[in-house]
Amino acid sequence: MTLLTAGLLAFSLTWAQKKPTRQPHSPNTLLWRISGKHITRPSYLFGTMHVLCAKDAVLSDSLKAVIKRCDEIYFEINLGDMMGMLNSMKYMRMNDGKTLADLLKPDEYTRVKNYFEKNVPFPPFGMLERFKPMLISGIIEEQSMDCETKDGMEMQILSESKAYDKQVDGLETAEFQATLFDSIPYAEQAKELVNSIDSVDQNKQQTQQLVDLYNRQDLDGIDSLSRKEDGGVENNYIDLLLYARNRKWAKLLDGLLPQKALLIAVGAAHLPGKGGVIDLLRKEGYTVEPVQNQVSNGQVAERSEVPASARPTR
Repeated sequence: MTLLTAGLLAFSLTWAQKKPTRQPHSPNTLLWRISGKHITRPSYLFGTMHVLCAKDAVLSDSLKAVIKRCDEIYFEINLGDMMGMLNSMKYMRMNDGKTLADLLKPDEYTRVKNYFEKNVPFPPFGMLERFKPMLISGIIEEQSMDCETKDGMEMQILSESKAYDKQVDGLETAEFQATLFDSIPYAEQAKELVNSIDSVDQNKQQTQQLVDLYNRQDLDGIDSLSRKEDGGVENNYIDLLLYARNRKWAKLLDGLLPQKALLIAVGAAHLPGKGGVIDLLRKEGYTVEPVQNQVSNGQVAERSEVPASARPTR
């Protein structure tokens, strides 16, 4: 969810929503074991962050063991299908030939243009101004990270999987992700883009808070932050962007899980809380349990021992 490709949904960890009913505290981990129902071999669910500083994008021993042993890896989109992602670029553009200049006041357009020409050398602004504004906003979030070298957990997983020649697939297509934004008025998206540029310092603080929560593997904290009421455009379309997709994925996985041992790696905000993928899979009758997920250098998790077999915690 990085620049223009996996970053199509970089916003997925920063959506707003009303405060939820309080849920039991979850253990701090991004890795969950799926068993029960008709499963003969367990599958695993992992919460990703699409863009991180490279030093934070590290795989745990447990996750490496899962990658080695699984039959197939499912991301939100098929990151192994480069041709498909390139073909989806045309769906990133607004319909009817619209550009940002058509949606913004002249002074607003100038602020947006100046920001990107100063801070984003590639792609050129002339290309970006035809893109759906919420996709452009994801680039601002990436720019707000205080590091020169960036990476993403999906890219690390994909790289690790190549050593074992694992099959890779997607729960949805890049085309579908891009066309989601056609259901949100472009004018609203453009207004939110201007707000993001006018609040760069505040957004930087929020992004760092999110990264800190992710590095601590605090799904409850991510859930609380992602549901924080801030009046943003995402607030009005939370079901379209998050919960409807979770429901669709849970139904799809219900058909896939009995057939193969899978690793399902999706944006971490999709996992926790009521209506999250963990909750929905449990309602489908599966047992979903936390797994220790410490990286070797102790960078993320708190425990010192990592089970290579990726057994659930007790």
